[in-house]
Amino acid sequence: MKVPAQLFVDSSAFYALIDRSDGNHRRAYVLFRTAARQRRQLVTTNFVVAEAHALILSRLGRALAARWLLTLTAGVIRVTEEDESRARAIIMTYHDKDFSYCDAASFAVMERLRLSRAIAFDIHFWQYARFEILR
Repeated sequence: MKVPAQLFVDSSAFYALIDRSDGNHRRAYVLFRTAARQRRQLVTTNFVVAEAHALILSRLGRALAARWLLTLTAGVIRVTEEDESRARAIIMTYHDKDFSYCDAASFAVMERLRLSRAIAFDIHFWQYARFEILR
């Protein structure tokens, strides 16, 4: 039996799924539901978990942030020292982009694991232009 392809999930997608007033909420809901139906494994990084938790905490409150942490079903991949080195290189290479360290680390992890698809609403994933971004 073929193992389903992994999908990387950015904090922008996690947030959009939780916040019903977010402009991308409906699309996030459809994408996460489709991924579940197709039995795709969702993965993210420990950096994205920290970023998403902070975003949810600051905008939606402690209760939702805590519940999100407790119900997170995506596999969490640790960012390595090599990934961080690659993230710095990405940031230094793209002088015309304002990738965050978390974004660049996400790109580095996706490259290392040869992940080709992500659920993200962050424009930086589009700007990096190395992956298929599901929106």
